Amino acid sequence: VMRRNPFGMDICCRKGSRSPLQELYNPTQVSLSNTAVLHQIRRDQVTDTCRANSVSSRKRRVLTPNDLKHLVVDEDHEMIYCYVPKVACTNWKRVMMVLTGRGKYSDPMEIPANEAHVSSNLKTLNQYSIPEINHRLKNYMKFLFVREPFERLVSAYRNKFTQKYNTSFHKRYGTKIVRRQRKNATQEALRKGDDVKFEEFVAYLIDPHTQREEPFNEHWQTVYSLCHPCHIHYDLIGKYETLEEDSNYILQLAGVGNYLKFPTYAKSTRTTDEMTTEFFQNISSEHQTQLYEVYKLDFLMFNYSVPSYLKLE
Repeated sequence: VMRRNPFGMDICCRKGSRSPLQELYNPTQVSLSNTAVLHQIRRDQVTDTCRANSVSSRKRRVLTPNDLKHLVVDEDHEMIYCYVPKVACTNWKRVMMVLTGRGKYSDPMEIPANEAHVSSNLKTLNQYSIPEINHRLKNYMKFLFVREPFERLVSAYRNKFTQKYNTSFHKRYGTKIVRRQRKNATQEALRKGDDVKFEEFVAYLIDPHTQREEPFNEHWQTVYSLCHPCHIHYDLIGKYETLEEDSNYILQLAGVGNYLKFPTYAKSTRTTDEMTTEFFQNISSEHQTQLYEVYKLDFLMFNYSVPSYLKLE
């Protein structure tokens, strides 16, 4: 395996070489130092937002292990990745499987998408003891990827509620949304929950009852609640809009950039800004305003401006 697979040799056990964290904060290559400035600006934006909103953002001071289940750990390269659904997380999980697989996988795209989401294929931070967690949070390079919040939301809606194969979501959430938001719903709609309209989905999200009942599903939960950027200091904040550059920069810092590139393929079904604009046309300004409040910290923290199509009250 070692001979056939370029990974087997270097991908495991980088002892003796510089860690990604050292390479990020004291770059040895000029090409890396230019990008480092951009990421410093993104980090500062998060810090400033957390400080400005400290009342709402620091309500819970102590993180529990349950808060850390989205943080995937790569021991060999000393990296931690917080995955956010609908922000290239399938491909990043595939890459993490290559990085942590010790030569078992060499091409991320050979890993089936459903395999990337099998929890036992990756180790998450909540599986460690408290001292081990603290050690890794302090010494490993931590990164996440973010996306324009409403584009991510529309992407989640399209994927979970308009695809016929997502019956588990229709049953679990669709039926509940129809029951709560649709007057005179048919028996079939109540039973199947497979025809949720975007307006109904929005009404469900802003309904105070929803938040009290249970936390949002991870596909529409805020990044702020999934990855806890006010409590965990992320060294790198990648953006969906610059996915390829940011991803390959991280792989360079990890010392694997020569033989591992982030998989890119243009998805024709990708949710775009124009598409998002269209979805929001039927949402009342009152509901738009309430929805913006739900995702406001994500907008501010990751420097996304208020969308021009919004009619905020």
